[in-house]
Amino acid sequence: MAIKCVVIDDEPLARECIVNYVREIDFLQLTGTGNNPLELARLLHENKPDLIFLDIQMPVLNGIEFLKTLQHPPMVIITTAYPSYALEGFQLDVLDYLVKPITFSRFFKAVTKAHHYHQLLHKSTSGEAIAAADHFFIKCDYKYEKICFSEILYVEALQNYVSIQTTRGKFMTLMYLRNVEEQLDRASFIRVHKSFLVSKSKIEAIENNEIIIREFRIPISRNYREQVLEQVVHVRLWRK
Repeated sequence: MAIKCVVIDDEPLARECIVNYVREIDFLQLTGTGNNPLELARLLHENKPDLIFLDIQMPVLNGIEFLKTLQHPPMVIITTAYPSYALEGFQLDVLDYLVKPITFSRFFKAVTKAHHYHQLLHKSTSGEAIAAADHFFIKCDYKYEKICFSEILYVEALQNYVSIQTTRGKFMTLMYLRNVEEQLDRASFIRVHKSFLVSKSKIEAIENNEIIIREFRIPISRNYREQVLEQVVHVRLWRK
């Protein structure tokens, strides 16, 4: 189920940035934009959005002050250049707080949180099962690439970048390996080296201190070898 959202910001460039990000996410549906909270009041009545991207410093009425007037607001993600409002925002139960300039990776993390929360709300009211997310997006140069978890062979750290080797090819993005590891399912992926994460299901063989996946050979460090053997080999090892 798509999340209906509106973007409220008095800065045209900032508003356009969020709108473009929204259009990259398949579970978000843009239903309106505005440049002040009074326009938001109209959009709330007409469109009944599930999620608001709300700036704080705007003409006519402050975004925080407007939130205080709502009895049952939808999900709210604050977008602002002023981090000093963070505490007050969270006291109003905003879902997340994005400080400009907003990167796509930070935006995606926030809307993923909104997606999970929206699914939980929908499940509690309708009893429908929740479908697990099967993909994510990364920024590669000037393009946002969709990566399916099932396509990943391994991930390699390269200083401030990571290289994600998939069945479709290699994709590089500005990110730390630990951040990637936090987002991956621990039951499906395993750290085998300080610089490598691999998909357990894609491992074809382990030879000496290397994992073989297709034509790739990924090193296993001494610190991770026992863990790899225990989680990958021993649980499936046939013995006589």
